[in-house]
Amino acid sequence: MTTKTMYHEGMRRLQDAHDSRRLADRLVEVTVRTSFTEEDKAFIQRCAMFFIATADAEGHPDCSYKGGLPGFVRVVDERTLAFANYDGNGMYRSFGNVLVNPNVGLLFIDFENAKRIRVNGVAELREDDPLLGEFAGAEFIVRVTASRIFPNCPRYIHKMQIVEHSVYAPRPAYTPPVPEWKGFEALRDHLPTRDRPR
Repeated sequence: MTTKTMYHEGMRRLQDAHDSRRLADRLVEVTVRTSFTEEDKAFIQRCAMFFIATADAEGHPDCSYKGGLPGFVRVVDERTLAFANYDGNGMYRSFGNVLVNPNVGLLFIDFENAKRIRVNGVAELREDDPLLGEFAGAEFIVRVTASRIFPNCPRYIHKMQIVEHSVYAPRPAYTPPVPEWKGFEALRDHLPTRDRPR
């Protein structure tokens, strides 16, 4: 990883204005990598959530929260992670964006131990992925080939604790409850066929 590929002109202008170019360059040298370490793998696979940033073909951004039980994201090799897409609101904003612009940014945060990792890369949707059968409730698998993996300063992470995992998180041999919003009068006649009352 070089500083030329890590920083564009806008970033450089702010680094120079705030005298942080030397620090920014050093951080690339010592923290940015293109392969997952064993520590990265363990951290990511114990996370029960992450944020994903995407953009459409014109560059309009979107950011989404993705949650599941620990292990719902897997590091499958030194450059690739995979996770399931589960039933949502049907808008497909994140993964619709991926179909027209596969560049993504993922942010994994541990709120209890103040740690975070960014993973930037290229995403691909797979409806026939061999992992599909290993994720209960999966619609398809998303694989991200990492181009940059790096930690972030954790000082502004607020300490929070997971009190309970969502009852909606898919898991083997479990049927999650139907979300309340699927029964709203304004929406129920517009649900996919699979979600309409029988």
